[in-house]
Amino acid sequence: MEGTINCSANYVPLTPISFLERAAIVYGDRPSVVYGDVKYTWKHTHQRCIKLASALAHLGISPGDGALEILSKTVSKLPLLVVIPECGELVSIVGKSLLASGNFEHESLLEMGKLDFDVRRPKDECDPISLNYTSGTSSSSKGVIYSHRGAYLNSLSTIIVNEMGSMPTYLWCVPMFHCNGWCLAWGMAAQGGANICRRSVTAKRIFDNIAQHKVTHFGGASTVLNMIVNAPARDQKSLPGKVAVITGCSPPPPPVLTLIHGYGLTETNGPGTFCIWKPERDSLPQDAQAKIKSRQGVQHLGLEKVDIKDPVTMASVPWDGKTMGEVMFRGNAVMNGYLKNLKVTEEAFSGGWFHSGDSGVRHPDGYIELKDRSKDIIISGGENISTIEVESVIFSHPSVLEAAVVGKPDEHCGKIPCAFVKLKDEYNNNASAEEIIKYCRERLPHFMAPRTVVFEDLPKTSTGKIQKYVLKQKAKTMGSISKKTTNKY
Repeated sequence: MEGTINCSANYVPLTPISFLERAAIVYGDRPSVVYGDVKYTWKHTHQRCIKLASALAHLGISPGDGALEILSKTVSKLPLLVVIPECGELVSIVGKSLLASGNFEHESLLEMGKLDFDVRRPKDECDPISLNYTSGTSSSSKGVIYSHRGAYLNSLSTIIVNEMGSMPTYLWCVPMFHCNGWCLAWGMAAQGGANICRRSVTAKRIFDNIAQHKVTHFGGASTVLNMIVNAPARDQKSLPGKVAVITGCSPPPPPVLTLIHGYGLTETNGPGTFCIWKPERDSLPQDAQAKIKSRQGVQHLGLEKVDIKDPVTMASVPWDGKTMGEVMFRGNAVMNGYLKNLKVTEEAFSGGWFHSGDSGVRHPDGYIELKDRSKDIIISGGENISTIEVESVIFSHPSVLEAAVVGKPDEHCGKIPCAFVKLKDEYNNNASAEEIIKYCRERLPHFMAPRTVVFEDLPKTSTGKIQKYVLKQKAKTMGSISKKTTNKY
């Protein structure tokens, strides 16, 4: 290897900033953002980003500043606010008062910027690029620091798995603040795609946007897909062509499994594994295909490895589809760490792997299957109950729209399954708790079937995930179930 050197000619820190600069050249006149009557091209978007960076630098904001630290040093002067009014509307009364106090309206702030601003790229590709907070499904929300390197690799991996060719049209149903929109906020720039944006997520708006803009791809939590599948006929529209859909979170119900199923966490830049489909499985019965598609699959190209390990010994579990362990990740798409929380970061990275906190198994074909969050598994009378397995059975009931299962205190078994269920509108007041319990007992071992069913709307995070910690607290306040009631069904 004599004669090799490492210099700017053969090494540049990886960063998705390069995607935008390239998009402005290759796809300059192509649409980048569409929101109602507002439309931008990639050339416009590139210029607006440069101006925003220039304006922020002019205000004295530098890389590494944090907002709370700046506020702590501010004694007599309030921080500057940037008002972003709804497009097409006048600045509200509140907005006008804010502007009168020396703050900025977003477009006015951009006008302060200069196009000849020298864009500041990272000196080290492991420098932080963004801060994302976990969505709070377990009430413990933490600041997750992403690197330029991780964002770059995860963006490319996501567009590959989504089979995104050049110039796709992507409908945003995943909030961009959630894992940077599964890194597709950057990925769309890499492919020169059109970002179709809306204010709210409803089945009607999704169908309308797909039809109007000829959407080729969109992503969403399983709750969003469930909404589409069960949309009333008046809201549905014929699709203009094939639409590729990616979903994450827990496995969606069988009716919406004809899609790309991903799995990951905020700590893995969003989706870290995908259930890659193989054509030889096309001949399998539909129920067998659904079972395979509900698995979380294998790591994408941006990660070195995903494994199921014993969290104590760190030994890999057998590939038998039965032995449970903890899902662990290793690779460049894993976060830098938790903001100002070194102790928790070290715990998450113990043994040289990122500990997800999720329990799963690994099948003989190498595909992993999530069984539950470790903290969500119900230990009932010495038996482990996967809430995901119980939920999938409840989902298959024709009356059920949404379902979540948590442990409920029991004086004899420790905990028993308690199901919170939302029924489809047309089935309201038709399905009873007894019917749901009987339906589960016919398809599951009796100890796994819920003993209690509560019908209500399920609490969700802003990203559409069900907040199980809220339901756990509700189940806890319901008290222990008596032996007589336990044996009722």
